[in-house]
Amino acid sequence: MKRKLLISVYFILCSLCPHIATAQEQTPREKITDSIRISLLTCASGGEIYSLFGHTAIRYENFTRNIDAVFNYGMFNFNAPNFILRFALGETDYQLGATNYEHFVAEYNYLGRDVWQQTLNLTPDEKEHLFNLLQENYRPENREYRYNFFYDNCATRPRDQIEKAIDGLQYADNMTDNNTGVSFRDLLHKYSEGHPWSRFGMDMCMGSEADKPINRRLMMFVPFYVQEYFNTAQIIDKEGKARPLISSEEKIVETGLTAADHRSSGITPMQSALLLFILVTAATIYGIRRRKTLWGLDLILFFCAGIAGCILAFLALFSQHPAVSPNYLLFVFHPLHLFCLPWMINKVRKRQKSRYMVLNFIVLTLFILLWAIIPQRFDLAVLPLALCLLVRSASNLILTSKKR
Repeated sequence: MKRKLLISVYFILCSLCPHIATAQEQTPREKITDSIRISLLTCASGGEIYSLFGHTAIRYENFTRNIDAVFNYGMFNFNAPNFILRFALGETDYQLGATNYEHFVAEYNYLGRDVWQQTLNLTPDEKEHLFNLLQENYRPENREYRYNFFYDNCATRPRDQIEKAIDGLQYADNMTDNNTGVSFRDLLHKYSEGHPWSRFGMDMCMGSEADKPINRRLMMFVPFYVQEYFNTAQIIDKEGKARPLISSEEKIVETGLTAADHRSSGITPMQSALLLFILVTAATIYGIRRRKTLWGLDLILFFCAGIAGCILAFLALFSQHPAVSPNYLLFVFHPLHLFCLPWMINKVRKRQKSRYMVLNFIVLTLFILLWAIIPQRFDLAVLPLALCLLVRSASNLILTSKKR
């Protein structure tokens, strides 16, 4: 019986030997696979204009080597020479930065902004390829890139690197169909809700190109759309088998704050514009009754409108920022208000009819009448501002006609 038992054990061990050997050969590879995790991080909106649209980063974890790093394409040097001018020209250079995960999380905890983590469902080869792409991007000669708010930013860069590392990535939606009914301006409005001054500033700078429908891929300049479309994306391998791009999603920073907590308060652009219009109209009525030109009021209003016009003209003519030209607001705010100011004020002071005021009256009247059909959406606060300039032009015409 002992001999039969020993023989049985021998054959059982022999039959298991190939499986044991195979397991020993696969263990290192499995450990390597399980020890690396790459995730997409999506950060909630903040209260500052540069943080309204959230943020995206890539987290790389190597458990065996005790590495937990975040690759962040949103780094820039505010103290760089001529930063403001270069930003206005659309020549701002951002760069890829790598930081410790704990520091990254601590910063967003402090700012009161939640962070979501989507674990990428990648094979070992895909993980290695993606990590190599990030390392190549992080080389000193490669880490800087020309930032473009709509087309090349901190959300599109991580998306592009992930797409490069994967063969067969397919989105659930048609990403190139422009028949979405959504424009860049729609998204600017959506994520600037509760921040009226930021919205007003963006509306002033964005031209008619911002009102054209865009496809879903262009929507991914907003980090939340990268997060959304990644959730439904799949990877189709060479054998036709599909697996989800995202294996799991969790909130890794939860501050308890919402977008409503970051909203700004105080007087809005519309309230300010209406108040200004009421004051200008009241002063103009007073001036007409007392036959006073109130040229000082014209000086202030047209000077401010001219400065605004110079900024808009500069963006439309020289900036590389997308969608800033053409801008039909240049019919209301333009550099001629500033350049022609001395001659116009001189005429007003002498109670003489100003041809500039006549021309401005005609242009503004047409602008207001054609408001609804101009192929550009304007902030409603522009209307009372345009009326202020219109009222002052009308004042000159009324006073000079009464003089005759």
